[in-house]
Amino acid sequence: MDKGKLYLIPSLLGDVESDNSLPLAIVNHVKAINVFIVENVRSARRFIKKIDRQKDIDTCTFYAYGKHDDVNLEKDFLPHILKGEDVGIISEAGLPCIADPGSVIVKYAHDFQIKVVPLVGPSSIFLALMASGLNGQNFVFHAYLPIDKKERERKIKQMENDSRKWNQTQIFMETPYRNHQLFDAILKFSSNSAKLCIATDITLSSETIKTMSVEQWKQTVFNIHKKPTIFLLQAK
Repeated sequence: MDKGKLYLIPSLLGDVESDNSLPLAIVNHVKAINVFIVENVRSARRFIKKIDRQKDIDTCTFYAYGKHDDVNLEKDFLPHILKGEDVGIISEAGLPCIADPGSVIVKYAHDFQIKVVPLVGPSSIFLALMASGLNGQNFVFHAYLPIDKKERERKIKQMENDSRKWNQTQIFMETPYRNHQLFDAILKFSSNSAKLCIATDITLSSETIKTMSVEQWKQTVFNIHKKPTIFLLQAK
C-alpha cells in the first residue's frame, strides 16, 4: 500500500470569504482529507466548515499541536500515513510552518520519506513584504521581539544596523494588544531616515499597508491596537 501524503493547508487571515484568498485546490483537498493536525481544533473546525459546508466534521480526526499540546507523531500521525490516508496541517492563520510550530511535523515526515505537499495560500508576512516597497531580495523574519524594554531596544538597534549593513529588510511582529508599545519603541530607537512599513488586517476589508520614514510616522496618528500587524524596517 502506498503511503499517504502530508498536505500543508493555508487558512484565512481573518473573517473574510474564502473565495477571495484561497484557491479552489485547497477546498478540494479539504473535502478529500479526514485527518488533520491543527494549531487550534475549534478554529480549524470552523475554518473547514466555512469552506466546505457539506463536510461531516464529526467524522474527521483532529490532533492539536498548539503551544500547550503534545502530538505523539509515532502514534497519532504515522499510522494514518502508513494506512494510505492523507493528513493535512492547518495553522491558526496563514501558512503552516511559517511563524508556526508545524515545521516539527514536516521534519518528521521527511525523516520517514513521506511526501510533503505545500499548497498555495495567504501569508501576512509575504503579502506585507510584497506591498511594502522595501527590499524583497534580501530580508529576514524575526517573529516576536523581546518584551523586556532593554532587550527590545537592543534588538531594534541591532536590526537597523543589520539592515544598513546588508541592505536587508527586517520583518517582525507583536501580539496585537502590544502593537502600540512596539510601535512607540521603533519610533524611539530607530533613525528618522529609516523606512517603516506597517501592514495591518491583511486581506480584510480594513486592510492598511503604509510605508513612510520613521520621521513621518512620528507625525502620524495610527490605530493598530488589537489588529494583526506585520512590521517591516529598512535603514537608509
